[in-house]
Amino acid sequence: MPLNWPTNEPLHNSFDLNKMTGKLYVVATPIPIGNMEDITLRALNILEKSDFVAAEDTRNTGRLLSYHHIKAHLLSYHEHNEEERTPVLIKKLKEGSSIALVSDAGTPLVSDPGYRLIKEAIANNITLIPVPGVSAAVTALSVSGFPTDSFVFIGFPPRKKTKRHDQLQKLAKETRTIIFYESPKRILCFIEEIIDVMGDRPALLAREMTKFYEEFVRGTLSEILDILKARPVVKGELTLILGRPEKTPGLSIESLRTEIAKALESKQIKPSLLAKDLSKKYGLPKSKVYEEVLKLKEDKSA
Repeated sequence: MPLNWPTNEPLHNSFDLNKMTGKLYVVATPIPIGNMEDITLRALNILEKSDFVAAEDTRNTGRLLSYHHIKAHLLSYHEHNEEERTPVLIKKLKEGSSIALVSDAGTPLVSDPGYRLIKEAIANNITLIPVPGVSAAVTALSVSGFPTDSFVFIGFPPRKKTKRHDQLQKLAKETRTIIFYESPKRILCFIEEIIDVMGDRPALLAREMTKFYEEFVRGTLSEILDILKARPVVKGELTLILGRPEKTPGLSIESLRTEIAKALESKQIKPSLLAKDLSKKYGLPKSKVYEEVLKLKEDKSA
């Protein structure tokens, strides 16, 4: 049912897509990150009646459609072909065809392809109709226990380490809830980088949401990191949510330096390990603590 459908109209058999051609539907679907049944009746109706379904992965979308006994004309539309495929889809839309755009992870364009197509559709005065549904970010946020009145969605961090570091540096003073996506192969390294730059914040790692092995790992970043390191392998779709940094009452730079000095005097310990212990204890960025450790160590040896 269109968002502007009259409220006094019956919900059943609410509209006929055959009479609403030349429109681009942005359809949220649960593939492949979630339960096949987490999809709205309206979305199923649109997928069934659209002239074409533009899918990030036609195999995944095909499985979803088959599960719901829907036959559709599938077209691939992903990050590697969107430049050449966009004009083709725009041409079909201008000729009167209706197209449903779907991605592999919830709502299209949220860390998924589609931006180029939407921009071109707007430029060509083609009607856009959003069909809301699942989103990993909002799903995880709803059970995070962190403030939801204001949050920052980052999505997947940059692949290059220098760019990730720059991004984390900019987020270091952010007090709102922060949402990341990350792959199982990079999650351990990424959490370590966050601790190093932003400190040991309270966090939630959501894994395989809405599926059989759904799991929510709660604690500080260092606690979550220890849990993951104890496993032989980390699998599944991951959403990482950071809460507001916890304040340590009465901790000043002088107090930190005093504790560092005592630790250096009492026993031989590597600066990196001391920085790691103190950053975990006080929720401070490990890189900042490490700088202070090196300064005091140099002063001591001078």
